[in-house]
Amino acid sequence: MKKILITGGAGFIGSHVVRQFVNAYPSYQIINIDKLTYAGNLENLKDVENAPNYSFVKGDIGDSEFINDLFSKYCFDGVIHLAAESHVDRSISNPMSFVETNVKGTVTLLNAFKAHCNIKTAIFYHVSTDEVYGELSHEGKFTEQTPYSPNSPYSASKAASDHFVRAYHHTYGIAIKLSNCSNNYGSHHFPEKLIPLMINNIINGKPLPVYGQGANVRDWLFVEDHAKAIDLIYHKGRNGQTYNIGGNNEWKNLDLVKLLCQQMDDKIGNPKDTSIKTIAYVTDRAGHDFRYAIDSSKLMNELGWKPSVTFEQGLSKTIDWYLANKAWLANVTSGAYQSYYEAMYR
Repeated sequence: MKKILITGGAGFIGSHVVRQFVNAYPSYQIINIDKLTYAGNLENLKDVENAPNYSFVKGDIGDSEFINDLFSKYCFDGVIHLAAESHVDRSISNPMSFVETNVKGTVTLLNAFKAHCNIKTAIFYHVSTDEVYGELSHEGKFTEQTPYSPNSPYSASKAASDHFVRAYHHTYGIAIKLSNCSNNYGSHHFPEKLIPLMINNIINGKPLPVYGQGANVRDWLFVEDHAKAIDLIYHKGRNGQTYNIGGNNEWKNLDLVKLLCQQMDDKIGNPKDTSIKTIAYVTDRAGHDFRYAIDSSKLMNELGWKPSVTFEQGLSKTIDWYLANKAWLANVTSGAYQSYYEAMYR
């Protein structure tokens, strides 16, 4: 039985990847480690927590003794590394926590991987972001050859971790795969990010804050499509290669919020434009990159991946999930989900 470590598997993207691998590969033993910070939530994994091929371990990827003990115990056949501090606003107010987790934590994992895994056959898959490339003007897209130019403490920490993964591949010969993705959306997303924040605020009758004039452009990737892409790259991607993953869905922030308002009003029975009237423009974020856009042609051409839904379809599915899971939303916004961990794993 192959033993696969998934880091950060209680978070938004990580929980989708855990479910993808637990359900698709019953012959794999999936070990999920997560520090369970504010964005790590074991309620995200209730549907697989009792699966015979799944185990959860609470721990910090920056804790060298813990990580080495874990790698020594399991001798992993693969690592899928998603654990990261990921919110740009938080990185601006506290850069050092991003260095500790995203840089030090990644190097701690790499050292343990090198020491305890068969580097000729085991795979270290590092999941990263398109923000390492910097920003685009109105034209062009990021490719795998785009030079790095991070503009926030978050993207700088992720760029550093990417460089360390590649350095360990070239210096020590470990097998690696990397991917850089665009903005994810979907179920189980902590409501500090744009889409779940807007959904939560509409549900609770609060204003909808939009940075600046809402002109910044992002490419949006449905999280279930991202999990399937990670599965595909892990199993069929080439050693030492990077693959960009995007949804081919570019939207100005303001246009996205307006579409979300229309879908929400339709679904909850509000009069037309009820939610749009609550949009409130706020001071723009420091160093706010103007535009990101991903060219996924390498992934599509080499491995046959493509998005399964349009943005309108994916957004509708996302809204439906939040409306059907208001208790989950209330728990994460109140912090009550921490008691779930105490009850399940004390």
